[in-house]
Order: sequence, then structure tokens, then C-alpha cells
Amino acid sequence: MGMEGSASDDSDGEKDGRTCLGCRFPLIIATLQLVLSVTIMTVAFVMVFISPSLMARETPYWAGIIVFLVSILGFVLCCITYLPDERTSMQFIVKVSYFLLCTLGLILSILVIAFSSHHYTLINGFSCQEKGEDCSCTHDPEDPIARTFLYANVSDCSAITGTLKIYFLLQIMLNVAQALVCLSGALIMWMHRYQMFFAGLQIGSPSPRQWKKVNHP
Repeated sequence: MGMEGSASDDSDGEKDGRTCLGCRFPLIIATLQLVLSVTIMTVAFVMVFISPSLMARETPYWAGIIVFLVSILGFVLCCITYLPDERTSMQFIVKVSYFLLCTLGLILSILVIAFSSHHYTLINGFSCQEKGEDCSCTHDPEDPIARTFLYANVSDCSAITGTLKIYFLLQIMLNVAQALVCLSGALIMWMHRYQMFFAGLQIGSPSPRQWKKVNHP
């Protein structure tokens, strides 16, 4: 009778592991991270093509690369049994790596939003003119000591005041979405690891299967 009860418990546990929605990492998070990261990298390289003189902070392909790696780890988590309790060292390493990279992706996305917003604000006040094969922009053409921004190999300044400005705005929106997705992934990982714990070990019970499962408020 006891053996049958134990076997039934094992069967129920395995069934819960297969059917519980929270026991597998949500595929949609990894998919969104993949789509957003590839889009951000593509837009960044297009911006470099428009103006090769843009600095690395203004062409945030690096943020897309990090989140692309995060999405790969997310797909790995989708392929393995996702449980709050780490059963193998490899599963633990993947989970920790995913959480840390998600957090890094969130931080980088916030940095991209700040840099892109700053440059977008600058472009809104630019007064530009062509100088040979370059485009020279400033906020006050009448001021001889005003700061000048030179965009090399840009013969048409409308590419700066029009096209490039749109791409900066697009980067802001994409990285806001990417930051939210990375935050969601990190929170899901954190909740699945720490929202439940075991307490109330029964007296005389050598088996942890008889612990009382308590949901964290």
C-alpha cells in the first residue's frame, strides 16, 4: 500500500512537471528577445551605413548582441525540464547565466535609451549644411564658437535631420520594449527560484517528500 502511494506521488510529480505552465520557461520571452535583438542590431548597422562617423554608443548593436545571447539561453531552457529546484549543475549554471544576462540586457537597454534620447534631442535643434562630402551641424549658426557636429561621408544633410532622427526614435522604442522583456525574463526566473519554499518538516519523517509546501506571499 505504501509503495503504491509512493509510486502515485512520483507519477503525479512527473505529470505536474510536464503540464504545469510555470515548470517550463515561457517560449514567448525568448522569441521576443530574439526578434528585438536582431531588429536592434539591424537598425544599428543601417545607422552606421548612413553615417560611419557615429560613435559606438549611438549605434547600439552591442545591446542587441547581448540580448541575442540571452534569447539562445532562453531556448535552451525551453528544451530542458524547467523546475524551481536545481537538479543538475548544468541546469543551475544556465539559469544563473540567463538571469545575469537578462539583468545586463536590461541595464544596456536603459543606457541605449539614454544615449539615443540625447542624440535625438540634439538633432531636433540642428542647423546643418553640406561641406564637401561631409555634413556640418550646429545649434546656432550665428555663434562662431558654438559646438559643431561633423558627420563624415554624408553629402546630404537631410539624411541626418530626417532619416537618422527617425532611426534614433526607433532605437528608443525598440530598447524600451527590449528592457521590458528582459525585466520580465529576470522576474520570471527570480520568482520561479524564490517564490516557493518548503517549511514545516514533519516530526519523525525522514523524507523531504512529506514537507509542507508553502507559497510565498
